[in-house]
Order: sequence, then C-alpha cells, then structure tokens
Amino acid sequence: MKFTDSPVIDLKILDSHLAFHQDNGSMHVGTSVWPCSLVLVKFAERWHPQTCAVTPNPYAEILNFQNMRGVELGAGCGVAAMGLFLLGLNNVVITDIAPVMPALKHNLKRNKPVLKKSLKTAQLNWSNQDQIKSLGPPFDVVIAADVVYLEETVGPLLSAMDALVGENGVVLLGYQLRSPEAHEKFWELCGEMFDVEKVPHEHLHPEYAYEETDVYIFRKKKKL
Repeated sequence: MKFTDSPVIDLKILDSHLAFHQDNGSMHVGTSVWPCSLVLVKFAERWHPQTCAVTPNPYAEILNFQNMRGVELGAGCGVAAMGLFLLGLNNVVITDIAPVMPALKHNLKRNKPVLKKSLKTAQLNWSNQDQIKSLGPPFDVVIAADVVYLEETVGPLLSAMDALVGENGVVLLGYQLRSPEAHEKFWELCGEMFDVEKVPHEHLHPEYAYEETDVYIFRKKKKL
C-alpha cells in the first residue's frame, strides 16, 4: 500500500474530524475515496435529528440511529460507516472483499482516536450466502456508496441488500452513474425488490451537493 503517494481526504462530522488515506495506485477501486460516500454522510449530518433545526424533519426517523444496527457494503476506505458511526450508528459492521481490507483497516486505525473504539469489519462477497448469514441479519440500516459500476455484480448486490435489511429497515445509497449497463440493470431489478425514494438535490448538504451524485432511500416492498 502506498498511501503516502495519494491525497488525504479530510471530512468534518459535527465536531469531529476524520482523515482518510487513499492508495490511488492500487488495482482495486475500493482503496480510493469516491464522492458518493462523502455526499451520503454529509446528507445524514445535515438532517441529523439531534442537530437539525428544520421542523418537521422528513428524515428524523431513519437518521435517528439510536439502538440501530448497521452494515456497510463495499465500504472501501470506510468513509460512510465511520461518518454515520459519529452520527450515532454505534453498532455497525464494515464489509468489503479481501483485497480492500488493508486499506479499510489502515483507515480505521488512523481514525481510532476520533472514533474512540475499534469498529467491526468483515469480509463479504455479495454472492457468498454463508458470509451474509454470518453477519447476523437483519439490520436496521444497510449503507452502500458508489457500489454500482459492474453489470455482473448488480444481481448479487441487490440480493445481499435484500437479505441484510430488515422488514422495517432502510438502505441508504449514495449513487453516481458509472456504467450505463450496470445502471440500467440496477434500476430495473431494484424496482422489483424495493420502494425507492430519491432525496431531492436541494436536501443534500450544500457543500456536498455534487450535480452527478444522488442519495436514495430504499425500503423493502411490503408483501401482500
């Protein structure tokens, strides 16, 4: 890992400061910090029920993380999970594939003085049912940011989301179009499994409202 050759990403959450080392020379996209994770966390911070002055707060229920369990899929450097941990998601498991684990663990160690604890990590291949079961679903919150970029992983990703999120839970998705083929397949299959709410762009954090990046909230379709 050549973290020192790549820029450090700083992220302020409430009164805390996280800093993420990247390895942009790696062959794995997960060792870089992608915009969606930043946009997702800053959206959650803006509407955090303990600090948001807007009433009524349309996101108060889903962003009140007290006593909730969370899991992040394809976490990469761990930006989203660490950010939401600082916003109260104290019980969170951070997952990715084995080659990305060194970058994730490096950044967890780097930010431990801010987090004040060691967060849980687990290897997860989205098509590995044993790994999914070992995480202990259901979860109240499934986090995913910038994970839709290969058409062949769309099916396993959505199946993993469905298996991990509880009947009354939510998927918080930071999304940017990376591949037209993956994009088309993702949204086609997604509508069959989840009720989809797109966060209005004006609800994103004004300093992190990138034109090409969106936040979505998924809920399991209720069985008739």
